[in-house]
Order: sequence, then C-alpha cells, then structure tokens
Amino acid sequence: MSYLAEGLRLPTNGLDYTILAIYFIVVLGIGFAARASVKTSLDFFLSGRSLPAWVTGLAFVSANLGATEILGMAANGAQYGVYTVHWYWIGAIPAMVFLGLVMMPFYYGSKVRSVPEFLLHRFGPSSHLLSSIIFAVSAVLIAGVNLYAMAIVLEALLGWPQWVAIVVAGLFVLVYITIGGLSSAIYNEVLQFFVILAALIPLTVVGLKRVGGWGGLTDSLTDSKGGAFLTAWQGTGVGSPNPLGANWLTIVLGLGFVMSFGYWTTNFAEVQRALSAKNLSAAKRTPLIAAFPKIFIPLVVIVPGLIALVMEPTLGKAGSGLQYNDAIPVLMRDLLPNGVLGIAVTGLLAAFMAGMAANVSSFNTVFTNDIWGAYLKKDREDAYYLKTGRIVTAVGVLIGMGTAFIASSFSNIMNYLQTLFSFFNVPLFVVFIIGMFWKRTTPAAGFWGLLSGTVAAMLNYFWLYKGGVISIPTDQGANFVSSIVAFVVGAVVMVIVSYVTEPKPAAKLDGLVYGTRSPGMDEVAAEGDDAWYRRPALLGWGALVLAAVCYVPFSL
Repeated sequence: MSYLAEGLRLPTNGLDYTILAIYFIVVLGIGFAARASVKTSLDFFLSGRSLPAWVTGLAFVSANLGATEILGMAANGAQYGVYTVHWYWIGAIPAMVFLGLVMMPFYYGSKVRSVPEFLLHRFGPSSHLLSSIIFAVSAVLIAGVNLYAMAIVLEALLGWPQWVAIVVAGLFVLVYITIGGLSSAIYNEVLQFFVILAALIPLTVVGLKRVGGWGGLTDSLTDSKGGAFLTAWQGTGVGSPNPLGANWLTIVLGLGFVMSFGYWTTNFAEVQRALSAKNLSAAKRTPLIAAFPKIFIPLVVIVPGLIALVMEPTLGKAGSGLQYNDAIPVLMRDLLPNGVLGIAVTGLLAAFMAGMAANVSSFNTVFTNDIWGAYLKKDREDAYYLKTGRIVTAVGVLIGMGTAFIASSFSNIMNYLQTLFSFFNVPLFVVFIIGMFWKRTTPAAGFWGLLSGTVAAMLNYFWLYKGGVISIPTDQGANFVSSIVAFVVGAVVMVIVSYVTEPKPAAKLDGLVYGTRSPGMDEVAAEGDDAWYRRPALLGWGALVLAAVCYVPFSL
C-alpha cells in the first residue's frame, strides 16, 4: 500500500538534517550515560525500580505517543472529525486512572517483573506461559508497525528507501536499549515527549492562523461536513449512521471499557514504566501523571487533521492522490520553514522510536524472564539473564524489522493496531479483572478464559466480519465488536470453568485478589510523596473530571 502520497516530498536542507543528526547523537549519548547504572538484570529490565514518578509518568505517555498514533489520529480527525476524541477522553483516561488507583497496588505490591508474571502467581504456569507467548508475539508485531510506518514516511518525505529507514531506525533503537536497558529507553522517551510537542505545537498554531483561527476552522468544516462533524455524540444513537460506523453503546462498551481497559491495564509496554518507579506511591502516580498530558494531546493531533481537511479539501477523496494519512505531512510541507521543518521531522522520528522502544524493551523482559528463564534455562546466575536480555533485544529488533512488512497488508495501520489490541489485550484484561476481584476463579479458568477470548476475537474478525457473515460499516466498528465478543466469551468461559474446577487455597491469594493484604501494599510513601497535590486519589479523580469537562463544548 502507499501510506503517503508521492507528492509530499519535503523541501529539507542542511539545517534540517543537522537538527536530525544532533537528535540521534543525543539519543545515543543518553544510552551510554545510562549504561553506568546497569549492573544487574533488575537494572536492565526495570531500571532497578529507582525512577521518580514524573520521569515514569512522561515515559508512560510518550511510549504510547508513537507516530502511528500521531499520523493515525490526525487521519481519523480528518476522516471522522471530533468523534476521534473518544479515543482519548473515554478510550484512555478512565482506564489509566483505574490502572493507577486499583491495579498498580497489585502489580507493584507483588513485586512482579512483568504483567505475565502476575498471572503466574494468581493462576499458575499454564496461564503464565500462554500470556507470555501472546504478549511476545503482539510486542514484535506492534514494533514492526512503528518501523513500517516510519519507513514509509521517511521514503515519502525525505526520499529514503524503505529498507534504509527500517535498518537505520532499528539499529539506533537496538543500540541505546542494548547499552542502557530500560533506563535508556525511559529517559529517551522523556526527551522524545518534548521533541514531539516541539514539532506538533508550531504546526497546530501556524495551521490555525492560516485557516482563520478556531472560528474560521469550524465555519469551514460546518459548511463542508455539517455541524455533526464537530460534535462528539451527535448521530451516535443505535441504528443512526455516522462516519465512525459505531453507536454510543459500542463506543462506551467496546472502546471505553473493553478495548481501553484491555490496553492500558494489561499492556506491559505501558505497565513496565510504572513498575520501574522508585516506590508504590510513584508507581500509582505514573499513569495518573500521564493522564493529564493525554487529555490535551487531541489539541495537537486531531486539530491538525481538521486543519489539513480545510487546507486540502480533496484529502481522502478518490482520485485526489491524497489519503487521510497525509494530513500531518501536508501541513508540514505547506506551513513549516526550514529549521522548524527539521524539528517536525525529528519529532515524527522520535515518536516512531518511542513506540518501537517501548515494545522492544517489554519484549526482552517478558521473553527473558517469563519464557527463557522460567521454562527453558532456570536458576542461572543473574549475569546470565542480563546477557540474555541484551541478546533478546537484538533478536526482537530483527524480528520487528521482519514484521514491519506485515502491516503493509492493511490499508490503515490504526485499524491494524486496534485489531491487534482486540485479539491480544482484551482477553488478557478479562482474565485479570475477574481473577483480581473473584477469589473463586481457578487456575484452569485463567488459561481457558484467555485462550477462548483470543480465539473468539479472531473468529469474529476473520470469519464473521471479513467473511461477510455479519455487516459492520467500518473496520473500527468491527474492532469494537470483536473486543466485546472477546470479553463476553472469555468471561463466560471463566465463570463456567471456575465452578467445575478447584480454586487455589485462600492463603495463596494474599495480595493477589481485591480485599486481601500484602506487605508491599502497606508500603509507606517516601518523604514528600504524601503532599496533598501528589495524592493518587486527587490526581485520578481530577483527571476524570477534567476529561468529562472537555466533552462539554463538543456535546452541545
């Protein structure tokens, strides 16, 4: 597929390439600086659980802010309008708050090194191994998505051949993670967060000025697309047609609950950042701190998509040569002078690398600790697992380069990512949420719930939807339905199996099920962490209220 139009070559010059080169040098410098702190496998995989909350919080949001999201959500903004805010205000914030307030005490309190390892304690080896394999596969697939999208962008914008872009970016990620481990990835993600904002904010401001400000933008879109295009909920009644191809029920249950909670609460690429925090208080605050910038990301991602639609009215139309995916590159080409253009290109590259690094660093942790160390090479010295982690990092990057081309079979990479989430994250969430809140859940139920939920999502997508058995207007709508199917099937199977098999003794569930206590959960906050403005409950409820308030202007 052609991800971007061929006519989007940017007028870059030596200044732009100098900015790009400086960024690469700084990235590698951070990797070498972080090397001094890597002495054990815990240092390599979880930064020795030593990082402050503000660092892990920014890394948390940056790891998700890959260029696939930037380009994809801008494209969704141009295609679906303000409906796209649902992916943020209902499709992210509630789940991030739930992770911080409810689930991080279980994760951090049990001192697990990964999400699958929690399943080992709660359910046993069968669920642990299955979830580890599923996550490892999904991690390299998603890493490949970031690499592929970046290669296509650089080919279109800078003229780099795809294979050159894939190899160059893959090698840089490989070097700084192999050298500095998770600390290198996290500190680079903090840097990348600010680089991404430095790229998107000028693009948004200049774009708004070009189309006559917010008033000029809304007037133009109302005339061309109708008033509903600038609302979040209008036209989402059951049976009512809308560009998104979804109704309020599938938005709330499919996206807002099942898919969102499945991604944010069980995706180790995100949770790993919180597990690297210095104490339980910092771990709980990590996703809560990340929630606040996440609320405002639509201003610099969705709004540019709307601006691009006004500046290029043929965007996404047949025969125009411009796809919705071209929204951000069109603005970069038409609005930014050299120098600022170099920052924008660097921001896109930083976003791709952040997304790939998050998946590679989580892949090496899960494969080394939860597959290799748990089942193939047990009880070796710590130095062996540290060396293995570095080797697995290289293997993960190489596999990611290969899986980059799987994404080429999908016309919209955001659809591809959402499909992967419905297959892999939602069934895992079912197992976690029931296992955490129902003591009667048995080890067998964990395994069969995870397996049945995964298979059900795949059958719904490939057989019922792609096979034409059921009619769903869009791929996004189909992903919402697949998520609901995965959740319902997994939950039903877990309940049935739990009643016909034996649960674990209550003594072995301490700290693993809601209502039980564990020494880790009673940890006292470090000095300064008990300040009123750092209280997790205040941060969490504040984020929820702020996200709800953001809906008001777009719901009238």
